[in-house]
Formats: sequence, structure tokens, C-alpha cells
Amino acid sequence: RGPDHEQAAASGVRKMTSLEVLALIPARGGSKGIPRKNLLPIAGKALIVHTIETALASRRITRTIVSTDDPEIADVATKAGAEVPFRRPAEHATDEATDLQVFRHALGWLAAEGYQPDLVVHLRPTQPAREAAVVDRGIDEMIKHPEADSLRSVELAEHTPYKMYCIDGGRLRPVLAVSGLPEAHNMPRQQLPPVYRGNGYVDVLRPRVLEQDSMNGALILPFVIFERVLDLDYPDQIPSLERALTNSRRP
Repeated sequence: RGPDHEQAAASGVRKMTSLEVLALIPARGGSKGIPRKNLLPIAGKALIVHTIETALASRRITRTIVSTDDPEIADVATKAGAEVPFRRPAEHATDEATDLQVFRHALGWLAAEGYQPDLVVHLRPTQPAREAAVVDRGIDEMIKHPEADSLRSVELAEHTPYKMYCIDGGRLRPVLAVSGLPEAHNMPRQQLPPVYRGNGYVDVLRPRVLEQDSMNGALILPFVIFERVLDLDYPDQIPSLERALTNSRRP
């Protein structure tokens, strides 16, 4: 199956699923906000290594693959225990490249090699402070619901869109309305429907949705998490990330 299985066995982690569950970690070489971000040392390890270690520690994930166009990232990922069986084409590694393009390429390449996973777990390397147990909870939810196309982790949105406006013809117009609640934008937040935002902690999909030109499909399961989500987008976020990783009990 791959080096992740060997490392998992060596560390005493027992995989607990008969399904093929692929962790796909997209990590291109280019990054404008923080140059070479995926290789940036965070708490003593390259950023991407933290996500690889979480995937390998999972009791549900059976294979861990990194999709990259960059030879240095490929080398670091392989040494950390992930597989890098292909190089991502340059056209799928630009700022404009979509997740759909990246996942289609990866699963198409694997299918040509005779491998087809039951579930694909999308783990972004910009969130190094994940817990493997939380990732497994998300996978478990998908396993319980074979009718679902995908699952997305979400958290309660800090700002409700029911109090937001757009400018239309020089006038303010509420973005959303609530049936039976006139002027919802003037109501206390507690009386408005709760709204959730995707946070990228863990997304799980069935490969069939990619054939629908979608990363989600029609039936998306919500996976509400309360764990703190720390994403690395800007240099000033590095100290808080390192503190979280130093103080955590991961994986």
C-alpha cells in the first residue's frame, strides 16, 4: 500500500477500517503571502510535515499522498512518510488552479495505476495543529452516511450575513432576509438563524462527486467542530501556531 502503512505499523497505530481512505495533501511550491510556505519551519518541522504526521496517526486513513509540483516539497514529504507518486502538472499549480483540478488529476493518475479509494480526505497543509482524533470523527460521520456526497468541517460564523448589506443603485440593501421576520438586519443576533463557515479543518468526499464537476456534490454533511482552528496565511500568525503546537498533545 505505501510507506504510511509501514510507519503506522511501526508506531503502533492500528488502522480501523476496511475502506480505502485516501488523505490527499495539496502542496504547491509557489506562495505569495509567505514564500515557500509549505517548507517553513514551524515548531521544529516543515509546515507540511505536521499535516502528514496527523494523516499517518489517523486510525481511518489508509494511504497518505502529497500532490506537489515542487521537488523539495516532494523530498521532505517522502522523508516524513507520505507518498509522492507523481508530480502535479504546472498548469494545476498556479494561483488560479482550483481544488477540483488538483483532485481530478491526482485521482485520475491513481485510477490509471489501479487504485480507487472509497473516501478522499482533503487536508490542507496550512493547518498544522489538527488532531488525528478529530479527523477520524469526520471520517466516521461519512462512513455512517453512505448517501452523503461529502462532509465539510464548519464553525459558527463570527459575523452573521443577516446583518450585511450590498449597495444597489446607490442604496443599501440587506443581503439576506428571514421569512416571517421583517427587518432581520435590525434584530438581535440571538433571534437570527445560526450561520456556519467552512474552516478547512477536514473535508471528506466520495470520488464520484469529481465526475459532477464538484468538490462537494449535492448532499453535504455538516461537521461542526469546536476545536480551535489555526490557519497560516501571514507571518504574524506564526508565534500563535508554534505555541499551539508546543502545548498540544497531538496527534
